[in-house]
Amino acid sequence: MDRTQLADFLRRRREGLRPTDVGLPVGPRRRAPGLRREEVAALTGMSTDYYARLEQRRGPQPSEQMVAALARGLRLTLDERDHLFRLAGHHAPVRVRRAEHVSPALLRVFDRLQDTPALILSDLADTLVQNRLARALFGDETRHTGPARSAVYRWFTDPDARRCYPERDHAHQSRLQVAALRAAVTAGGADPRAQEIVRRLLAGSAEFREMWSQHEVGKRFDDHKTLVHPELGEIAVDCQALFTENQAQVLLVLTAAPGTEDAEKLRLLSVIGEQQFSPAG
Repeated sequence: MDRTQLADFLRRRREGLRPTDVGLPVGPRRRAPGLRREEVAALTGMSTDYYARLEQRRGPQPSEQMVAALARGLRLTLDERDHLFRLAGHHAPVRVRRAEHVSPALLRVFDRLQDTPALILSDLADTLVQNRLARALFGDETRHTGPARSAVYRWFTDPDARRCYPERDHAHQSRLQVAALRAAVTAGGADPRAQEIVRRLLAGSAEFREMWSQHEVGKRFDDHKTLVHPELGEIAVDCQALFTENQAQVLLVLTAAPGTEDAEKLRLLSVIGEQQFSPAG
């Protein structure tokens, strides 16, 4: 771990970002350009004291997970991310088509979406980031670990994963999920995680086995869908998908037609938040 160079790199990247670059308001009393330490800490999910110690060359070695969070919060490019890992005393992640590092271009768009649900997914349906309204609508989809990080895996193994869709749409959603997973497995080549998800689902879900045998392939999200919120009921939304160039990540933006009851329900999400939306048990 090169504490001096790590501290310098973090400080310079922090000072090179404007609040608007990460979706934060400028505020009235900002004397210097760049982000404050507490803002970087909030973006990366660490305490302000911990981040400050890193910049002051006296913090403990951050874990690989923490370095990845710093790279994401500071909107680093892949080259900058790899450099950060090495400064922190870790090997840089192997560059593969499927990666946890969210595209900075997608994040710049995502950061500006404050008034409607938005989330970024991998092609295996891992939720990489989601904004406050998406959490209010779906719950915290980033909390899952292991195979359950994939929404496709949860769809066929956890009945609670289907609560966000009306029962009449479950069969249709199952077909979309399996077709998207088939496309992701093909695109990812010998990716062991994708293969493991398929292996587990084939062993544990008769519904999945039947749909997998049909060999449908597709990477399409419904332009229009109906979602179910436990407090607000059904909400009809339009779904816009923005893919990265290699199709490995997608930004989903959910909106409702202005002046409709559905638009009013989305507005109420900001009031309700996640207070009434916690997993059973």
